[in-house]
Amino acid sequence: MALTAYNQIANRGLERIAALSDGVFAVAMTLLVLDIRLPADVVSGVHTDVDLLRQLGGLASKIVPYLLSFLTLGIFWNGQQTQMTYIGRANRHLAWIYLAFLAAVALMPFTTSLLSEFITYRVALVAYWANIFVIGMLIYAAWVYVRRAGLFRDDTPAEVYSLVRRRILVAQALYGFGAALCIVNTYVSIAFIVLVQLNFAIAPRIPRLSRI
Repeated sequence: MALTAYNQIANRGLERIAALSDGVFAVAMTLLVLDIRLPADVVSGVHTDVDLLRQLGGLASKIVPYLLSFLTLGIFWNGQQTQMTYIGRANRHLAWIYLAFLAAVALMPFTTSLLSEFITYRVALVAYWANIFVIGMLIYAAWVYVRRAGLFRDDTPAEVYSLVRRRILVAQALYGFGAALCIVNTYVSIAFIVLVQLNFAIAPRIPRLSRI
C-alpha cells in the first residue's frame, strides 16, 4: 500500500526533468568536439604552415560527424522542449521514459566517435543510426504515454498530438532510409542524413517542407 502511494506522488513536476535534460544535452554536445584533435604523432611532424593546413584538412572525417551529431542533438532537444510545452504535469513513469531517452542521448558522443574513426565502415554507420533510432523511439514513447496518461495541459490544441507524432515518425523513416543508403556508400548515407537534418532545421522557412 505504501509503495502504491509513493508511486502516485513521485515526480509530479516537470522542472527537474527539464533541468536534467538541459544538462545532459549540454554535456553530450560539448563532448562531441573533444574528438576533433590532431594525433600526437601528427603534431610532432608539423614544421610549416603548409604541414599544418594539410593535417587540418585531414580532420574533415571528424568535423562532418561532429556537425551531424550537433544538429541531431539540437533537433531532439528542441523536440523534447516542444513536448514539455504541452505537458501539464509528470509522473514517475514519464520521468523514467525521459531518463531512458537521456541515456540514449548520452551515448551519442560514443557513436559519433565510432563513425568518425571508421567513416567508411557500414557497421559504424548502422551503429550511429541505431543510436538515433533509439532516441527517436523513446521520445515517441514519451509522447504516446503523455496522451495515454492524460498528462497534457488543459489548453493543448487537439491537433498538437498528431502533429508531433507525425514529425517523429517521418523523421525516423527518413533516418532509416538514409542509413539504408550505406549499402551504396557510407558517404552517400551521411550526405542524405545531413540533408534531413538541415530540412528539420530550416524547413519552417520553406513552405513546401514546413509540413514535414
